[in-house]
Amino acid sequence: MMNAVEVHDHAPKLYVLNGGKALADATAMARRYAQSGDKGLAEDWRRIQAALRELIGPSVS
Repeated sequence: MMNAVEVHDHAPKLYVLNGGKALADATAMARRYAQSGDKGLAEDWRRIQAALRELIGPSVS
């Protein structure tokens, strides 16, 4: 399991690489690991999702 520093280090890198698609990618990874039974990695990706939401901020409509 990633610690908080690793999560908050990984999220911006993922955003730089994937742009607006980063959150969808993190969601897909969390779902994939949850379905395969790897709860630790699924939780890591959920935490990365949360960090990305903080980084990106609220969507404007």
